Amino acid sequence: MPLVGNLHLLFLLFLFLNHGLAAGSTFNIVSLGAKADGMTDASPAFQEAWANACGSSEPATIYVPNGAFYVHSGNFTGPCKNNAITILINGTLMASSNIQVLAQSQAWIAFRHINGLSIYGGVIDGQGMGLWNCKHSGQSCPDGATSLEIFDSQNVNVNGLSSVNSQMFNIVVYGCQNVQIQGVNVSSASDSPNTDGIHVQQSLNVNISNSNIGTGDDCISIGPGTTNLWMENINCGPGHGISIGSLGKQAEEAGVQNVTVTTATFRGTQNGVRIKSWGRPSDGFATKILFQHILFYNVSNPIFIDQNYCPHQQSCPGQASGVKISDVTYQDINGTSATEVAINFDCSPSNPCTGIHLEDINLNYNDQIPQASCENAQGTASGPLQPRSCLA
Repeated sequence: MPLVGNLHLLFLLFLFLNHGLAAGSTFNIVSLGAKADGMTDASPAFQEAWANACGSSEPATIYVPNGAFYVHSGNFTGPCKNNAITILINGTLMASSNIQVLAQSQAWIAFRHINGLSIYGGVIDGQGMGLWNCKHSGQSCPDGATSLEIFDSQNVNVNGLSSVNSQMFNIVVYGCQNVQIQGVNVSSASDSPNTDGIHVQQSLNVNISNSNIGTGDDCISIGPGTTNLWMENINCGPGHGISIGSLGKQAEEAGVQNVTVTTATFRGTQNGVRIKSWGRPSDGFATKILFQHILFYNVSNPIFIDQNYCPHQQSCPGQASGVKISDVTYQDINGTSATEVAINFDCSPSNPCTGIHLEDINLNYNDQIPQASCENAQGTASGPLQPRSCLA
């Protein structure tokens, strides 16, 4: 681990060992029977620790000491009697490498219906390589499980956590309010299928910052019903970039609004900042979106709106997207494109993109000026622009 990471973890440990663990009740999973041998199932100890912490009328901490702990599965449900539960992880939690163990599970570790949860430090290892290999082979395989799901919860803080080798999505935030995700590291192979780094959907007031994400799918994906999402100081790569969508999969669908990506770096990714929707009728929308202070290094589609989204070009609807995209700003964006078309706005003929604004863009392709392509896209441009704007 880099020195900065070590110092960050030491700070967290100091803070909670001297303050968090001293206040309220503490439940050490080893004291409850967990063994740090990577083989003995620590799930019963975790469940007992959770029952004690959730049932406590005072703040409570669940402590995972150093070592490798095998966890068959963990479903931790509220509501709880207190609103200050801390999970302090100093070791590694490991899923089963047998792809059938979580075959019927949506999530490996899930926290649901909780008000006031903090998760600090540690590593969660989804052991997803076997499932990835199965999917690459073309065999019939389970879908896979999300490594960490936070569902229908509020006032949640995830800080300093590392998620590696997830079977499917690494971290999912669904139906939540007031979530802070800071200093997270996500690592999955570049060809690992459907391993989105962080997915946010149907959630309000989510902040993702100071995080490094490398994976086989979107570094961050934003689903319908997301409002007030702030992403700052994000390093993405490998992966498919930061994507709003896919939207419009349903005819009736909540919209996405007030989303900001600021101070982000993309290295060798398939896409940069992308908005994608299916080509079919929908009442969905994406509005008030800001992408600013972004660096691209050899990114295939740096700036991309795709309203004809159809992965693998199979079962494509082939209709005009009903999703309305408006008020999207791209500001202070620099770097290199791996393809000749660095800006691509492929918008719906029945619902053109409106209010698109380009400002201070400097992108290069093989030391040449790349191209911009616009279909059904309307907006304005200002400041130095390379490539030149194609907006109507």
